[in-house]
Amino acid sequence: MTSAPVDGVEHRQLKDSVYLKLRQEIVSAKLPPGYLLREAELAARFGVSKTPLREAFVRLEKDGFVQIAPYRSAVVAGYSRQDLREIYEVRELLEGLCAREAALNIATEDLAALSRIVRDSAGAFGAGDSDRLAALLDEFDVVLYAQSKNSRITAMLNNIRDHVTRIGRLTVAIPGRMGTSVQEHQGIYDAIVQRDGQRAETLMRQHILSVMADQLANLDPESAAIRP
Repeated sequence: MTSAPVDGVEHRQLKDSVYLKLRQEIVSAKLPPGYLLREAELAARFGVSKTPLREAFVRLEKDGFVQIAPYRSAVVAGYSRQDLREIYEVRELLEGLCAREAALNIATEDLAALSRIVRDSAGAFGAGDSDRLAALLDEFDVVLYAQSKNSRITAMLNNIRDHVTRIGRLTVAIPGRMGTSVQEHQGIYDAIVQRDGQRAETLMRQHILSVMADQLANLDPESAAIRP
């Protein structure tokens, strides 16, 4: 007696689930650049056949998270110098606009959230809690992104959001970077509190360029991954 075939809805749900699990593990840096995505190993771990895995690899390749070579297994993609420059050119423009908008129109509850994040970031840095600090730096960006009232800017930010998060996870160990980000976020927050849109935008753009410079300086030219 054969088992009933998986219908279209169940297959779509399964392949979406596998795709999202793999994407999250890549974004969180659990699966680092260069990691060989072995179908048998992942199928056993996720409890699925190889078919939804292969479909996930194709989707992740389109997203820029996986590289698939002909007749070879897929590997987790890294970032070239050009990749980083392109991502950060977009960030500089879009996040600068979000910081300006925050200074001009931020709601009281969002300003309170930024105040908490800046305060907690300083505490996490002082305590040497890099995981907590990385999460707080991400949260700062999320609150700023929410200030945009332009649907097209929001769509572009959402499109690169996971890459930004992943790059941040890969650069936690760059000497001095986390402390510099804490200071730079403090300056951006102060400009927002003062309702100085021009200064908030300028400081945000300077912050983005500062992060990019550190990441480019720590890029391993052979693996296209950011050195720890």
